[in-house]
Amino acid sequence: MTQGNRPGAGIRRLVRAACLVMGLGLAGAAFGQQPGGLSPRMMTLEQTSYAPITGARVACADSTAAAFRCHNVDLLAFLPLAALGNATTASGNDLWGWTDPETGREYALVGLNNGTSFVDVTDPVNPVVLGMLPSHNGTASLWRDVKVYRNHALIVSEAYGHGLQVFDLTQLRTVAQPPVTFRETAHYDAFGAAHNVVVNEESGFAYAVGIQGIQAEVGCGPGLHMIDVREPARPAFAGCFNSSVGRGYTHDAHCVLYRGPDAEHQGREICINADERGIVVVDVTDKQAPVERGVGAYPDAGYVHQGWLTEDHRYFFQDDELDEAYDTTAQTRTLVWDLEDLDDPRLYLVYHARTDVYDHNQYVRGDRLYQANYRAGLRILDLGDLASKAVSEVGFFDTYPAADGPGFDGAWSVYPFFESGTILVSDMDAGLFVLEPTHAARLVARDSAVHEAPEVPGAFELAAAYPNPFNPATRLSLTLGTAQRVTLAVYDALGREVARLHDGLLAAGTHAFVFEAPAGLPSGSYVVRATGSEAASTRTITLLK
Repeated sequence: MTQGNRPGAGIRRLVRAACLVMGLGLAGAAFGQQPGGLSPRMMTLEQTSYAPITGARVACADSTAAAFRCHNVDLLAFLPLAALGNATTASGNDLWGWTDPETGREYALVGLNNGTSFVDVTDPVNPVVLGMLPSHNGTASLWRDVKVYRNHALIVSEAYGHGLQVFDLTQLRTVAQPPVTFRETAHYDAFGAAHNVVVNEESGFAYAVGIQGIQAEVGCGPGLHMIDVREPARPAFAGCFNSSVGRGYTHDAHCVLYRGPDAEHQGREICINADERGIVVVDVTDKQAPVERGVGAYPDAGYVHQGWLTEDHRYFFQDDELDEAYDTTAQTRTLVWDLEDLDDPRLYLVYHARTDVYDHNQYVRGDRLYQANYRAGLRILDLGDLASKAVSEVGFFDTYPAADGPGFDGAWSVYPFFESGTILVSDMDAGLFVLEPTHAARLVARDSAVHEAPEVPGAFELAAAYPNPFNPATRLSLTLGTAQRVTLAVYDALGREVARLHDGLLAAGTHAFVFEAPAGLPSGSYVVRATGSEAASTRTITLLK
């Protein structure tokens, strides 16, 4: 892939080998570990160097935004790997997000091969890299994972000896001269390496999975390694669990306080594990005596990788990372499990995408499923008619336009949980994408239900402009009932954007704006539209010269 229309473009190839046998990941292959627990993968990274894209939204028009194919998803900003890390940063991996409960500011936590980068995305078209937390022992690995609990980031890596890093995120409030190099707040060393970390924010427990190098007194296997993080800076071992599936290796999981339809288990802490050859339902309420409840297996499984529950805890969406490798004619498939009976998971639906790429991480918010599917980038699925087994794609953003088809390049993960509606995607070859679905693909979650953004006077009101008619300027007033992300723009009679007055977060209250007609703008009527996370409002203004 070449990128001649933007400065700083080009291709650098970084080839790294990993053993494609169960149990030896890249960290083990590269650093002399013994086989026994890390993810299987033959990895070739085709690292593409793009210039940063910041300062203004790049709308998805004619199926493209900048050099990227898209549908119903706009590009707000892009930061390349070089901007996120340092000279030794060669690849990206996982990401998560954090919203500061005191300030409302939004942050991206981006995994890199050599550490974790922290980016302020409160103004999503002007993200600011605040700094980087290096890997615990300075050893690089393709695999890193991060989650958040009580304003602390919990970070694991397949770099041997890394253990669990704990980082106090409130430090991000006071970075005076970014970027800086951070230090970890605490460290947990009861295991040497882990593929992933799962957090149940309601219970205060973390679950390291795909672990290796365990302290003898702990004695866990490759399944769930349970950690009490209710005091995040003082993590403590709580228990372990290894399933009956395969070698008991857990690759990823989603752990919740269960509120689903199975009355027998309501109120219990339940983990749905992706255990390579099937999904496993386990009750972890008693960390010293977890109980395996049910197993879901299916034909032609390649590698049961990751999944996420719907908000009513009825269905579990699961990806199979390697099935396309065994059947090169297959379309990307997502398996949907009905968990009405936790003791007997039933395969409810298999969704086949229009692509044939490997699928990776996916998360549910409301009735949208957000997938990071390697070379196909971000995919957004509508789950609104799931009861009728209807799932459809409503938007996408291809972060890896160099190629399609099976391959371990492109989008690694997605974070869709910001209240502002901003979507984050980490691309292992390129960097961090800050995106926003357009109205056709965006829905707002409220109390586990989903609604299109309505016109709501009062709670979200754009007052009449004054003066109107005007020449050359007029004032506008926007009142918000809640803090949210707002775009305020002026359009001509053909729907073309004339000016953008605001694009970013606004606090609750009343905000004033001034529109001054650009030189050469002809007399006539124009539309001012304010679009927020929860509502929209329009006014007509008239320019008289």
